[in-house]
Amino acid sequence: MIKYALSCGFEHAFEGWFSTSADYDEQLSKGLLTCPVCGAGDVRKQIMAPAISGTKAQAAGATEPGQRTMVMEAMGRMRRHVLSTFDYVGDSFAAEARAIHEGRSEERGIYGEASPGEVRNLVRDGVPVAPLPPEPPKDGELN
Repeated sequence: MIKYALSCGFEHAFEGWFSTSADYDEQLSKGLLTCPVCGAGDVRKQIMAPAISGTKAQAAGATEPGQRTMVMEAMGRMRRHVLSTFDYVGDSFAAEARAIHEGRSEERGIYGEASPGEVRNLVRDGVPVAPLPPEPPKDGELN
């Protein structure tokens, strides 16, 4: 696995894991890479220091599957919380998020769909938004 430091046009920093560098290139060319903060599709690699192999790196690598499982479980809990307690507003997400931000609508948690352009405009205007974590993989799909 290769870990890349990535960022979007809004300078949101995040990481991506890929089987090969060609996998990164293929996903980027197909438009499959988006910023987890704002949904922007203009993702690019950042300069990184190379990882040096050794006993410390090997020991750290031994915990990766367990850490991955914990992260996926936390994301699943977050997703379930949003789905059970927030209001679903469908395609009206961008308009409703802006109305809440501007005080024209009742303050509450909402979720729904928005295009990458709508998300960029919300982020640009200071409206707090975040992507809903994806559905966690089924047992055995994590490997």
